[in-house]
Parts: sequence; structure tokens; C-alpha cells
Amino acid sequence: MQIAIHWFRRDLRLQDNAALYHALKSGYPVLPIFIFDRNLLENLSDKKDRRVQFIHHQLNLLNKELARYGSTLLVSYGTPYKVWTSLLEKYNITEVYANRDYEPYAKERDQVIAEYLASEGISFKSYKDQCIFEMDEVVKADGKPYTLFTPYSKKWMEKLMIKDGFYYQPYPSVDYMQNMFALPSSTILSLEEIGFQTMKCDFPKKGIKVDILDKYSQHRDFPAVEGTSRLSVHFRFGTISIRKAVQAGLQYSPKWLNELIWRDFYMMILHHFPSVVTENFNTKYNRLEWRNNPEEFKAWCDGQTGYPIVDAGMRELNATGFMHNRLRMITASFLTKHLLIDWRWGEQYFAQKLLDYDLAANNGGWQWAAGTGTDAQPYFRVFNPSTQTEKFDKDLKYIKKWVPELHTGNYPPPIVDHTFARERAIKAFQKISKGV
Repeated sequence: MQIAIHWFRRDLRLQDNAALYHALKSGYPVLPIFIFDRNLLENLSDKKDRRVQFIHHQLNLLNKELARYGSTLLVSYGTPYKVWTSLLEKYNITEVYANRDYEPYAKERDQVIAEYLASEGISFKSYKDQCIFEMDEVVKADGKPYTLFTPYSKKWMEKLMIKDGFYYQPYPSVDYMQNMFALPSSTILSLEEIGFQTMKCDFPKKGIKVDILDKYSQHRDFPAVEGTSRLSVHFRFGTISIRKAVQAGLQYSPKWLNELIWRDFYMMILHHFPSVVTENFNTKYNRLEWRNNPEEFKAWCDGQTGYPIVDAGMRELNATGFMHNRLRMITASFLTKHLLIDWRWGEQYFAQKLLDYDLAANNGGWQWAAGTGTDAQPYFRVFNPSTQTEKFDKDLKYIKKWVPELHTGNYPPPIVDHTFARERAIKAFQKISKGV
């Protein structure tokens, strides 16, 4: 039997799924697959990695949903090329459908697979699904990419509203589920079979809470308050539709919608400037003299800097895989400005620890905080941890949760004096700005 395949990657849902919708309307029965990519998993040293746990959990939920339609998810483990050669030996595949991924490794992987499939007479069809506007869809009048967020966001909104509702119209993929390829139900590969250990994790629920969006602009900066959507991991793995999220943002919270635009912005930057993965977007800062003290870096990682709000954020990250966005800015600023440690060190640490790790957003956020990126904060803006505490955790509710030994003899003194560190950072950046 001739079949089509839908390749699940960062789109782990049946509802409003662009590529799945097109696959189901292809005229061929659709076999859904997922590949645990050995190339990626072997780079993860923590065999209890929360992201792998989350993916595994979502695949089981997806499989249960598919069972209701008489289908099942085919899950493989290996390098994508070898998995695809195996699939072609077992099935008569005519077309492959997938949603686009914009990270450098993913683009390279898809190019290799598309060329291999083409050599076998099979078409590889990819679609936009994890963002509203991709690649060259929002650019300047001369066709060049924006590098400043504000004009980009204005053009983004302008384009969204020109065709009111068109760009966030949902794909009715579930209406065509009768076209799934019928397979006997099966169990997903266990975590142990792919080299990981099972652990109990509490994952954020994926529902959009209207009451939180209504008060998002007032509460979003206060880590002790349940004031953010906590949906970042669901956007990362596509368990919630970005189109549904934009609808909610338009209806309930322009400020929250603005955060979704930042997401598209950083994906666009990564597409046009892939060098940002390892290099400063603003190349003049390649000459910046980072101190890169390993003992101070370890103190920052462990939440032992003597600055309570910094330490609280790092301890929350280490314990849960989550960090409030305000704390991401504070901790990143502290590492790059107070300690003059290369943003790449911090970016890599977050990449290891964050459940919602997204290369484009993480890289963009770190370079913003360090002052080396696109539309970055000015180098002379150095967050004062005490001021940040006074503004956003005045009663120390958040801090005391994660730094219970505060005001005891067991808490370390500040690793560096704020005024001294601020002046040292400004001098280091000034040398570059003045061309010294």
C-alpha cells in the first residue's frame, strides 16, 4: 500500500497542525512517526534530562490520542538517515510531510533527508507551524532583515492585521483523522531503551489561562506571583498551537502577544544570521576581554554568589528546569556584567538546564543581556540586584523559598561589590565602543 508519512518533531499535537493537515489531505493513508535522534541525545550528559522526559511523556499522550482513531505512533531511535533507510525498506512511501525547524542542525538534517528521499523518488514537503511569520516574511522595504525589535514588531502586527485572521487561522487537521494509516496499537520505546532514566516530573499544564493573561502586564515581572503563562515548554515542543496563542493574545493581552512576537523575531535572526550561535551579533565585541573566572562561574551556577535574587533564580533553574523571565535577565546580566564572564558560558549552562530551552530565544536573550546582540540593552545598563529585589520581590517571598539560609551564618557574602563590578564592566565595554 502506498502511504504518506507525517514526521513529528517540534509539533507534538494532532490539533491545528499544518503539516499533518496537508498530509491527511494528500490522498494517501498517513503513518505518523517520531525519531529519537541519536545525534542529539548522545550530546546530553544528564541521563535524567527533563526535556527527554517531557518529550517521552507527550509521545505517550499522542499515542493514546492516535489510538482513538485506529492508528499508532511509530517511534524509532537512531540517526535520522539510518532510520529513514529502514523505513523505506518496510513501507511504500510516496510523500513525507514535516513542519519546518529553523535551528542550524535541524536545517542541515532536513536537507540531507530531503536529498535522500528525492533520490528515491519521494517528495519531502515542509510547512510553517511553530511561528506566525518566518524567514523573509517580515523584512524591511529593501528586503533586508530587521535587526531592531520595535520596527520588526510594528511590521509584524501590520502584516497580521492586513489579512485579519488569515495568519492565525487554525488547520482543521483533526477533521481528517480517518485518513490515518491503520496500525495495531503499540507502546512507545521506553526511556531506558534510548539510554535515559525514568524520573517523576511535574510539567506545566498546556492550557491558556485567561485570568493570567488578563493581568499579565501587571504581574509578569513578579516571580513570587503566578503571573506568567508557563507555556514556553509547550511552544518549544509544539504541544500547543502558536496560532491559538496569538488569538488569545489579541483577545486578552497585547503584552503577552508582544512576547510571542519576540519569539518570531529571534527565529528570524537565527535564520538570517546563523553565526550568532557561537559569535557575537555585534562583531566589534569579539575584542571584549572577558575575565572568565571558573570559580566565580561555579558559584553562579550553584546559586552561591551572595546576591539573593541571583542565587534564587539559579537554584530554581537547577531544581526545576524553569526560571522566571525576569530572573533570566537578572542572572544573565550578573554573569556577563558583574563577573565579566562570556555570555556563551551562561548560554550553554541554560541550554543544559532549561526545560523550555530554545536555541533562538536563549541565544537572543543572552546576547541582549550581555549587550553584544541584536537590539541589545546598552552596555552601560547593569542591573542592580538590590534594586531588582526591591522592585520585584520586595517581601522576599520568592527569595526565601529558594534561599532559606538567608540572614543566617550559612549564606555566603557577595562575590563582588556591585559598584566596583558595574564600573569594571562599563570600562571593559567602553574600550571597545571607543575603539581603544
